[in-house]
Amino acid sequence: MERREEGFTLIELMVVVLIIAILLAIAIPTFLGAKGKAQDRAAQSNLRNALQAEKTVYTDAQTYLGTSSTEIASLQSAEPSLAWVSGAPPSTDTGGTQQVYVLSAGNNSVVIAAVSANGAGSTCYFVQDNLVAGSATAGTKYASAPCSTAIGSLTWISHW
Repeated sequence: MERREEGFTLIELMVVVLIIAILLAIAIPTFLGAKGKAQDRAAQSNLRNALQAEKTVYTDAQTYLGTSSTEIASLQSAEPSLAWVSGAPPSTDTGGTQQVYVLSAGNNSVVIAAVSANGAGSTCYFVQDNLVAGSATAGTKYASAPCSTAIGSLTWISHW
């Protein structure tokens, strides 16, 4: 009688493990890149929502708000999904909260920022809205830079 055992050889199992390892080596960096882009887009979306809230409050107050605690409270009630903060953002994300930083606000102009949760040394995204017709900075402008960058050093563009 001939007895034949069925199963996989060690070589066959090692080839399958090797193929799985190669697929993981390709998939993990792709996933991390997509995750980083999503975190950047979330910060940009928060800024767009914040700008809409600023514009909504502007229609009632005829000035942009955000540098005093009462103004921050008004913005918080206008857009409660965001955590409004007056002052400069930290150099890295503060734990995934949807914080928006009001850097400057006045009668006709506002500059706000948000930090991307995309790892250490995160990028800050900035939006500036200026209602002074005819000025060089009139309209809505966008910028992205390290969080330590001064507002005056930002290169403003028409979109992200």
